[in-house]
Order: sequence, then structure tokens, then C-alpha cells
Amino acid sequence: MTDTAARVRELNLYRRYFDLVTAGKKTTEVRVKYPRLADLAAGDVIRFRIKGTDETCDVLVRQVTEYPDFEALLDGEGPANVNPTATREEQLANIRTIYPPKKEALGALAIKIELLAP
Repeated sequence: MTDTAARVRELNLYRRYFDLVTAGKKTTEVRVKYPRLADLAAGDVIRFRIKGTDETCDVLVRQVTEYPDFEALLDGEGPANVNPTATREEQLANIRTIYPPKKEALGALAIKIELLAP
């Protein structure tokens, strides 16, 4: 018998992005390609948590695309899918505040997500 249960990953998310995900407005999550995320794949489930709270939401991973940096990611995915409330330049500045150049050098992941019913 094959185990078909989805893998569930828990990741922290800032409130402003969490709210966009739960409203169905954020369809692409941006992460650095850390070794622990290297095997993230379509069909996995991400449980986003607001750090320090019990608030969570689950999303289904639809696709994972690797980019060399955040600029290429935003150009490839479209800024409106990452954060429809900010311009490309604002998003780039915000992402680079979270992930400094050393981390960006690991590569960037665009994770297409779909909100799952609570």
C-alpha cells in the first residue's frame, strides 16, 4: 500500500502576508531556497503560522519554481501574485529586509499556493 498523505510543513508568516493568504489574494509565497525547503513539491501542504500565536492557515502547494534571485522571481511570477497591495519596488525592498544578500544568494523559491478550507 502506498502512503498518499500530504507532507505538512510549518512556516512562520508575518501578519500582513498571512491576511493576504487567508483572503485569497496572495497566491505566490516567496522563500529563500534553504536546504530544508529543497524538496518542497506540488501536493505538499504548508501550515502558515503567525509567530507567537495559535493562528494558522493551511495551503496546498501547486508548484515550486526556483529563481536565482528575488528580482527574477518577481519578474517571472508577477508582483501582484506575491503581494497585490505593493509595487514591485516596494516588494523587493520588503523581501530584502527579511532576507539579506547572503540568504538571497542561496536562490529564491516561488511557491504557488491555494488556500485550503479551514
